[in-house]
Amino acid sequence: MGEEISNKQVILSNYVKSSVKESDMSLRTSKIQLKIPRGCDGAVLVKNLYLSCDPYIIQSMKKRNGYIASFMLDSPISGFGVSKVLDSTHTNFKTGELVWGFTGWEEYSLIKDTNILFKVHDKDLPLSYYTGILGMPGMTAYVGFFEFCSPKKGDIMYVSAASGAVGQLVGQFAKTAGCYVVGSAGSKEKVDLLKNKLGFDEAFNYKEEQDYDAVLKRYFPDGIDIYFDNVGGKMLEAVLNNMRLHGRVAVCGMISQYCLEQLEGVHNLLYLFTKRIRMEGYTVSDHYHLYPKFLEMVVPLIKEEKITYVEDIAEGIESAPGALVGLYSGRNVGKQVVVVARE
Repeated sequence: MGEEISNKQVILSNYVKSSVKESDMSLRTSKIQLKIPRGCDGAVLVKNLYLSCDPYIIQSMKKRNGYIASFMLDSPISGFGVSKVLDSTHTNFKTGELVWGFTGWEEYSLIKDTNILFKVHDKDLPLSYYTGILGMPGMTAYVGFFEFCSPKKGDIMYVSAASGAVGQLVGQFAKTAGCYVVGSAGSKEKVDLLKNKLGFDEAFNYKEEQDYDAVLKRYFPDGIDIYFDNVGGKMLEAVLNNMRLHGRVAVCGMISQYCLEQLEGVHNLLYLFTKRIRMEGYTVSDHYHLYPKFLEMVVPLIKEEKITYVEDIAEGIESAPGALVGLYSGRNVGKQVVVVARE
């Protein structure tokens, strides 16, 4: 048997019906053996270093949903993170290696399902980047933009939730492809970030706008070729009014709907055929085979400082519930990361 030590965990205390509250989670300290049990082949025991706060997590905090499996009550929340391997019975992962992928919201995790677990190859870049630009959000941005938006030089593009983990990358990828890019965000600070640091051509604060259709006509007088949708709802409806012929809509997320008990409808879907719009939803889990191709493109861009990534860091696993709740009110600026331990 290995050494037994304490293991702080973030536990799901209550299933969420609409908006998530910090009281829906609790902190618990359990015990864990720093050795994989006998007979547990193909598993990895890790020390978690960074945890990723992502909007989709609320879906698993609900009792029933048709998207991803629900968490179990009184058990640790799980999500993406960066970890160090302490013990392994898996042929692909060795003790001492750094990995990123699906793990528990706790100090130490025994990972039995390693289907979404990748080695950290480039240690010259910040490890926290593997929760964002070099991890799931980066892949989500890459797949959504290059595989679903079919970009062409000169395309006019709109990105909602543009300062978030995915949106900030989509906008920068679009600029490298020669697009004109406008983003929306929820504060003056975020709008300034989009225009002055991330290279967006224009940006606006959607919280200051009463009429989404009017603001889109102001920023897109000639219409929109590509919409990268992170919010859904009334914004999606307004965008369809302003799409150009043969426009493309990549549906990445719908954060405006995640905290609603009754989802909002979109009432102008007739534009899909009258304007010949292609609208398609996707999940990144279907596309991890493209990860090596993604790294080939994005790592040089980072090292040559042709692309920027903004993180919002919360220190300590105790800060994780508050950091997650803050996502749904837009409290974070950039990718929300929780530091559990530094290597």
